[in-house]
Amino acid sequence: MRFERFAQWLANWAGRPLTFGVALALIVIWALSGALFDYNDTWQLVINTSTTIITFLMVFLIQNTQNRDNDVLHIKIDELLRTTKRAHKALLDLEDMDPAQLHALRQQYQRLGEDQEHKQRSSDQPTQDAE
Repeated sequence: MRFERFAQWLANWAGRPLTFGVALALIVIWALSGALFDYNDTWQLVINTSTTIITFLMVFLIQNTQNRDNDVLHIKIDELLRTTKRAHKALLDLEDMDPAQLHALRQQYQRLGEDQEHKQRSSDQPTQDAE
């Protein structure tokens, strides 16, 4: 539970404009300091190592928050489907389907959408009796 709270806090903090500004300022300071160090290998190694470590750690934190957000979204959608009388209850377990089943279901819903669009267009056109 501690890790989840920390990951959420850090993800929120990392996404703020101030954090971006601080990171940008650090890069500018590093770039300007190159002249002091004659742009040597150690100077380059500092930024390469720093950014690699930060990126490596952030991947895990961001993945944690994405997993949480995804779970929350699934729960909300499941609740909407559960409480909607006309919803297909089979849609509650989509995450358990294999890719072929998901593809077939997606095609079925695309056909339903196209049929609905065709019906809508047909009903929008005036009949010859009305003219």
